[in-house]
Amino acid sequence: MQARGIHHLGVAVENLDSALATYERLFGARVEHRATVEDQGVRAASVRIGESRVELLEPLGQDTPIGRFLEKRGPGMHHVAYEVTDLDTALAELTTAGADLIDERPRAGLFGLEVAFVHPDSVHGVLSEVVVGG
Repeated sequence: MQARGIHHLGVAVENLDSALATYERLFGARVEHRATVEDQGVRAASVRIGESRVELLEPLGQDTPIGRFLEKRGPGMHHVAYEVTDLDTALAELTTAGADLIDERPRAGLFGLEVAFVHPDSVHGVLSEVVVGG
């Protein structure tokens, strides 16, 4: 699979508002999107820092993917999202290359994007996401 580049870095945080204030103060980040997604158990904000993007993720509860991540590992890097031009093709190529997919088909991600995740065991411990850029 040929990625176009890194679409965003996902960061698990305990408090979204506090994290946003920190990223704005330290790095001049500006909010691109902000949403609460009940079915994913997350409050999230996509921030731009120059030409780059960071996705800040706060859990809605402890029994959510981000809540469990924070409980186990604490705040910090959650995933790396790679931009692709065609998600179905990317998933087929990843499967052929031996990747263990969490999502065998694209699903709705944050901010209206289609996404799919690759298991961290396939990428040296890093949860990886493929996304069609937006």
